[in-house]
Amino acid sequence: MKIRLLNPGEQIPYDLLLSADPSIEVIGKYLDRNYTYVAEKEGRIAAVYILYPVEADIIEIKNIAVAEDCRNQGIGTALLVHAAGISRDSGYSKLIIGTADVSLSPLSLYQKNGFKISGVKKNFFVDNYPEPVFDDGERCVDMVMLEKNLL
Repeated sequence: MKIRLLNPGEQIPYDLLLSADPSIEVIGKYLDRNYTYVAEKEGRIAAVYILYPVEADIIEIKNIAVAEDCRNQGIGTALLVHAAGISRDSGYSKLIIGTADVSLSPLSLYQKNGFKISGVKKNFFVDNYPEPVFDDGERCVDMVMLEKNLL
């Protein structure tokens, strides 16, 4: 598997991004100022993540998604390790990520990779999405924020 920066003019893997964030409008809000990385496996894009600078020393993973047929193969962990390395090498001291309050699998993955819960954005999915958002049949309401110190 190879992880690389998406090239300028290369097609954005919206199918994968939409599997992690169901609103094209919300995705559009963070595509303007970001770094999009893709993981290629067997000649195709199998995963994607987006880094979004927040402050001079803080960068956020705004979206991370692995194709359904490539899950549970360590790709998510590889992306998190890659994101932390790229962020540290770029001078950031903190990497943050958010997930829905009902998204137990991503929450566990992030914590296993050194992220600590840092807060909750109340009613995030209610206030920022025109339609209800669900994960594994459960309605997403709050966003749980996690952070990882990179120094």
